[in-house]
Amino acid sequence: MHNEGIGSWPARRARKTPRRTALLHEGRSTSYAELHRRSSRLAHLLHLRGVRRGDRVAFLGPNHPAFLEGLFAAGQLGAVFVPLNTRLAPPELRYQLRDCGSTILLAVRQKTELLDELAQDCEVWEVEGEEFETLLADAPDGLLDLPVTHDDLCMIMYTSGTTGRPKGTLLTHGNLVWNSLNVVVDVDLSGDEVTLVSAPLFHAAALNMTCLPTLLKGGTVVLEPGFDAERTLALIEQHRITCLFGVPAMYDAMAQAHGWAGADLSSLRNLLCGGAPVPARTIRMYLDLGLAFVQGYGMTEAAPGVLLLDRADALERAGTAGTPHFFTDVRLLAPAGEQVGVGEPGEVVVSGPNVTPGYWQLPRETADAYHDGRWFRSGDIAVQDEDGYIRLVDRLKDVIISGGENIYPAEVEDALLEHPAIAECAVFGVPDDKWGEVGRAVVVLHPGATASAEDLLAHLDGRLARYKIPRTVRFTDALPRGGAGKLLKGPIRTAHGQG
Repeated sequence: MHNEGIGSWPARRARKTPRRTALLHEGRSTSYAELHRRSSRLAHLLHLRGVRRGDRVAFLGPNHPAFLEGLFAAGQLGAVFVPLNTRLAPPELRYQLRDCGSTILLAVRQKTELLDELAQDCEVWEVEGEEFETLLADAPDGLLDLPVTHDDLCMIMYTSGTTGRPKGTLLTHGNLVWNSLNVVVDVDLSGDEVTLVSAPLFHAAALNMTCLPTLLKGGTVVLEPGFDAERTLALIEQHRITCLFGVPAMYDAMAQAHGWAGADLSSLRNLLCGGAPVPARTIRMYLDLGLAFVQGYGMTEAAPGVLLLDRADALERAGTAGTPHFFTDVRLLAPAGEQVGVGEPGEVVVSGPNVTPGYWQLPRETADAYHDGRWFRSGDIAVQDEDGYIRLVDRLKDVIISGGENIYPAEVEDALLEHPAIAECAVFGVPDDKWGEVGRAVVVLHPGATASAEDLLAHLDGRLARYKIPRTVRFTDALPRGGAGKLLKGPIRTAHGQG
């Protein structure tokens, strides 16, 4: 084949295991042969519409076979797939569509009024239902075998920006291939894997750490539109699930769900967890059933795998993020750029074939993101022990990780400052038993202005995704600033972080 990228994967799998089940979704089974036919037909429809190499094709919807069909179809054409976060507010979605310049939006199960609004920025295709199925059935089903290399851009995944604007992370076909190989090697996925994917595919972890590696190995992916603890327990038993991915809050919810005591989890082999370290109490609950976690640390810019803690070390090395993936290298650097010693804090920098070439149309940010042009700067601070295990200790970027979702305070602060009563504000994370962290806003009102906490949170509703909205608001007379006028988050956390 001329296509070396992931757009060729369905065709390559179809010639090896055509009758094996690739996807299970809402009672419907899709074989690898059918996945190849459907993604190829969609590629032909996009090609007839004028989509060519480098053009952007966006997707908006819950976990659904159409997501993967769109990804593989774009990959056949050398086009760039742009998955959008369904939890974003309409203005946020429109910004990302305009920023990436998408010509077509593939949509599944979205409200008509939202699609009408988004249609102002690009052509919208609803890729589910009788009308679309008729179009698909009439399209050619042969592979569009165009030259695509590992260096070609495959995907743009948006991450919240520290300046208040999201950045489009560039991921090449090679980034995704090598990340999948890291997972296959380090997690030891099997060809008979049955992987449940209920975390959203628009996040790099669900797509690239579980879904794509499973398809690469020829396993079965069970797609769920969302997470429900009791349903997850039932699905594990029904489909003999072998592999799960989730954030700690999801695993805690399962252990507290009705039916946990009698659940048949004997088929499970791999419990992948990311977004935050797994608490020791959660590890023990699953170890009591003979189940151990494969924990990891990553970022969208690494597609996303950086570190992995093997299941054998889950309890003994609890609190660490493990060691670097097989094909990935990690260093810890001091502020001056030299490597730090054992036990000394340093910034995590990452290099490898899974690491992004940069950000979409942001050359300055791309240049700033690398140390010596090779090592991607994570903005996270960690220490390494004498055995090479790495423990994260702080975050330079002040990111709030809430239930596996990244929330950047600057974006929330910008939205709060649009309220006429607010003079200044600061947002930071506070501990939460369920989500790990949630946001807290500390607000200074203009002299003579009045606003309640409820007023300010209502102001954010519709402007930001709900998970980004702070859970609590504190009012104060002034916020401390440094000599250059920058907010001093440390003293703000000390004064307002309790309770």
